[in-house]
Amino acid sequence: MRLSSPAASFMAAALLAPALFVPHAHAAPPAATPAAPAAAPAAPANPNPVVATVNGEDIHLDDVRQAAASMPAQLRQLPPNMIFPMLLNQLIDQKAIQAAALRSGMQNQPDVQAQMHAAATNALQNAYLSQQVTPTLTDAAIQDYYNQNYANKKPETEIHARHILVATEAEATSIIKQLKAGADFGALAAKLSTDKASAKQNGGDLGWFKKGDMLPAFSDAAFAMKPHTFSQTPVHSQYGWHVIEVLDTRTAAVPKLDAVRDEIRQKLIQQGVRQAVDKAVAAVTVVRYDPSGKPVPATPAPAAPAKK
Repeated sequence: MRLSSPAASFMAAALLAPALFVPHAHAAPPAATPAAPAAAPAAPANPNPVVATVNGEDIHLDDVRQAAASMPAQLRQLPPNMIFPMLLNQLIDQKAIQAAALRSGMQNQPDVQAQMHAAATNALQNAYLSQQVTPTLTDAAIQDYYNQNYANKKPETEIHARHILVATEAEATSIIKQLKAGADFGALAAKLSTDKASAKQNGGDLGWFKKGDMLPAFSDAAFAMKPHTFSQTPVHSQYGWHVIEVLDTRTAAVPKLDAVRDEIRQKLIQQGVRQAVDKAVAAVTVVRYDPSGKPVPATPAPAAPAKK
């Protein structure tokens, strides 16, 4: 029963994407013979050339770079000379479909107009959040977060445990009796546990976890047990009744910065988005209504905790 962390409400590809398709410099022309007049300086290469046209509408290199930014990480590992034609063909296809849709008049359909408006609004919101958050994702910010949340913390205890989850206390009590009589924990988990995800993974195995990774009721019980023991009384949580077996314990070393850099970056993105959203909401007037259309009284903001 792991605690779920809040998902980031913002996925701006520009925050994650590497720079691709940087044009190579053209080879320098051969040197002129002494008798020839000095050549004029070559014009700088266009950093964003047109790479295709569809019905006269240009597709630029930057369009391909932008498409590359949203590619899955594993595809970004392909050589650029493979990625470029693949993405260019995709952009050409998109332009052709767009042209066909416009010729059909689909853009005038009310449902399509609503979808186009929603897409434009979403793009504007993401662009604003990206503008607000991206400048904060510096190496110094990542280092500071690491220093505050990792570097100075003591190593934590982890346990390796498995569990059987059932709906009632009576069922859990019955399972404990069977275990005391010599029944196999894994077999009972596979047969009886309602937590099908863990039941299918080696008989209720939850792997290694820290105390804060689980619900308090579950963690308090599990971390009070010794290795190679199972709970003698059922453990209740919001999901039901658990029978827990602790397999082993260990001390987890404090991770190095490089091992948690991506994790920290995602947390900083989440924090930055939350701050940007809170600031935006504070700058507008919000009136809420219930489903019948009746105004809902404003709820006062919680008071800040007193400083000690």
